[in-house]
Amino acid sequence: MSNVTASVRPILLVEDNERDAELLLDALAGDLDVERIVHVRDGVEALAFLRREGAFAARVGPQPALILLDLKMPRMTGMELLAIVKADETLQQIPVVLMSSSRQEQDLAAAYRLGVNAYVRKPLEFNEFIGAVRHVVVFWASLNLLPNTDPE
Repeated sequence: MSNVTASVRPILLVEDNERDAELLLDALAGDLDVERIVHVRDGVEALAFLRREGAFAARVGPQPALILLDLKMPRMTGMELLAIVKADETLQQIPVVLMSSSRQEQDLAAAYRLGVNAYVRKPLEFNEFIGAVRHVVVFWASLNLLPNTDPE
């Protein structure tokens, strides 16, 4: 897990597969400061980070500029976390990009019903996936403007 300075909005990577997370972090290193990326392993840990609870109770600094969210995870799925984030007035403005290898139309439709900002399908070719994620991260975390909803 990375330490993020108080002045920079982190990017929250929620991915239970350690290998996929490492590959994503390596791939994004060329586009942004990887110290900005906070990796958690499931929705429960992500929610604790967002709500500054448990191991993250002492966390300072702004909320994430972006949540990169895997769909299939233990304890709390990406869809369950998405529903909680988008229903919470203090969190709902954080952009959420769901990453999944699912080709199920019902997953795509459900994610958009819940308020996902983008849904990126993991292609079989990993380099294509990395390219897609790079574009998404650069847009949402570098170009997109967010209102300040962080506590003073």
